[in-house]
This record gives sequence, C-alpha cells and structure tokens, in this order.
Amino acid sequence: MDTPENLAYKIAISLIPGIGSVTARNLIAYVGSVEGVFQEKEKNLLKIPGIGEVNAKRVVRQNVLERAKREIDFILKNRVQTFFYLDDNYPTRLKGCSDAPIILYFKGNANLNERRIISIVGTRNATNYGKEICEELIRSFSEKSYSILVVSGLAYGIDVQAHKSCLKYNIPTVGIFAHGLDTIYPSLHAPIASKMLENGGLISDFISGTKIDRANFLRRNRIIAGMADATIIVESAKKGGALVTADIANSYNRDVFAFPGRSTDLYSQGCNKIIKMNEAVLVENQADIEKAMNWDIKIPTIRAYQTSLFVELTPEEQKLVDLLKGGDRFIDEITIETQLPMSKVSSLLLALEFQGAITSLPGKMYRLK
Repeated sequence: MDTPENLAYKIAISLIPGIGSVTARNLIAYVGSVEGVFQEKEKNLLKIPGIGEVNAKRVVRQNVLERAKREIDFILKNRVQTFFYLDDNYPTRLKGCSDAPIILYFKGNANLNERRIISIVGTRNATNYGKEICEELIRSFSEKSYSILVVSGLAYGIDVQAHKSCLKYNIPTVGIFAHGLDTIYPSLHAPIASKMLENGGLISDFISGTKIDRANFLRRNRIIAGMADATIIVESAKKGGALVTADIANSYNRDVFAFPGRSTDLYSQGCNKIIKMNEAVLVENQADIEKAMNWDIKIPTIRAYQTSLFVELTPEEQKLVDLLKGGDRFIDEITIETQLPMSKVSSLLLALEFQGAITSLPGKMYRLK
C-alpha cells in the first residue's frame, strides 16, 4: 500500500503544467521512479529524448507537491481509491493505451477488469428511438449468464439512459467524469450517480476542485474508449463527442459498433456515416454484438499444437504461441499476459497469421491452427 509521500508524488506528476501522460511516462521510464523525477537536475532531464528545455524547466520549477498532499486529504476523507499506471490494480485494458492517464481516482465497487466491458455513448439529444435501443440492449445483456460491465459518461441523453437501464436491470455500470469526484455534472444526475456507487462506480483522472471545462470532456473520452473491449454508438449527429470516442477506440484497436437510423434522422447521421466509412460495424441488437465479440461461444479446452518444422519462430512469437496453447485469447488478454505493447502484439499476431500458425476470429480473438 502507498505511503502518503509516495502517493503525493504520483498525484503531483499529473499536476505539472504542460506535462501530459505521455511525457510523464517518458520521464519516469528514463529516471527510474516517479520520486526521482522531482529530484532530478535540469541538466540531466535535458538528456532525456523528447523532453527538451521547456519541459525540463517545467519539471524543476514546479510547485505541485503541496496541492497533491491536500488531495490526499480529500481521498482519505471520501474513501477514494487511486490507480497509478505502474500499479497492479490499474485497469488492464486502459494500461495498454499509450496516452492513458497517469493516475485514476475511483469510488465504487465495480470490477474494472471484468471479463466483458462495453462502452455505450451517444448524443445528448437522445430520441425515443435511441433510449429504446439502450433499454433493450441492456435488458438483453441482463438475461445472459455471463458478467458484463457497462461504461459511459453520465452525460445527458444516451449516456445517462445507459446508466439508468443498467441500474434497472442490475448490471454494474461506471461513469467517467471530466472533473473531480467532488462534483456531479450535470447536478441533475446526482441521484443516479449515488446509486451507481452501489453497483458500479465513478472514475476520474482529475483532482477535486477541477473546474468544468469543455476540453476536459473530450479528454475523458479516451478513458471511456480505453476501458472497454468495444464502444457502442447508439445515436449521434454528424459531429459530436460520441464520434470522437469511436475514433479513439479505433486508434486503440478496439471494436466499434453503431446502430443505424434513417438517412433523414439528424441523430442517426453520425452512426450512418461511420458505418459507411467502415469505422464501425452495423449492429441491430445485443445478439449482433455478442456474436461479433465471440461472447456466444465457449472457449475450447486446451489443444496440443505442433509448430511446422519449416517455420522458425522468434522468441516473442513463440511466447504468443505458448500462450495460445492454453486456449483462445482476446488481443487485450494477450497484451496483458505477455506484458508487451499492444502495437507489438498486433504485429506479432499478423506475422503468425501469415505463417499459418494462428487464425483470427471475430472480436479480435485468436486461435492456434
């Protein structure tokens, strides 16, 4: 368990102005520890690739530790859990995203590494059609024998409808905030947020007291996309936050689904667009999603596999083959279990497919031939 001093450093590095999560990771990797970043001299920081003079000065001239220590008081008082990206308890799917937050703040009881996680997002101006899709989708998932976690943004429209339906049908649901956990926005959704703490939870990468800012809502979309196996767009106009989330999910090599609508429907134009551009798979119901994600089949028992005598595997390729000997795996599971970057795993899997050693299944699942 973190000491207050260790936690203060982890919070503080996320507060240095101009130092984002990617740069912070780079600093920690080269220096060796988060504490070491605060103790390093400017001349040594300048030697780190990609840091530069401006960022080096930002680090050495920062004054954020006291603010971080005050945040610890809020965390202890409100029983907030913290997940630092190097910690074992950090959500594993999100850990594989290069721009994931350095630290997360969480209240609730959800399993953030649930076997199946989906994000449901859409327009704030949800129509009855969109609300009915959410209701039926969640109801159908509730009838399945497997566990599932639903993530969304607690915003007006589709987001809050997804959360409401989850509460109604007893499916755990997590809301992602674009501000600190001391605030509920919109305030009208405070009762729903309170109920979510009983079966799900609330997550933010912002400290308490963070002002409501439009840019933060776009920033939080990377968490909504990164935490899930698949992002489902229910309704969206031609432009909007839901399409931004879909784009981020695609960049993370996650599945994206969209419900179609009539060409004349304003809040279906975005869904129709990304389906037409092959940026989302058209789905009409829960069964379509389940089939695409391979959730409707049982993982087969362990099979023996003999690599072709004519195929020479690299050590990393052999590592993936050995893992798949234990049964089919989703790409996220392979990334987590091998501790390799997602981009590297994707490249290795493609190479193994070309060699005829494995085959890809729907839902980014892989199987030995």
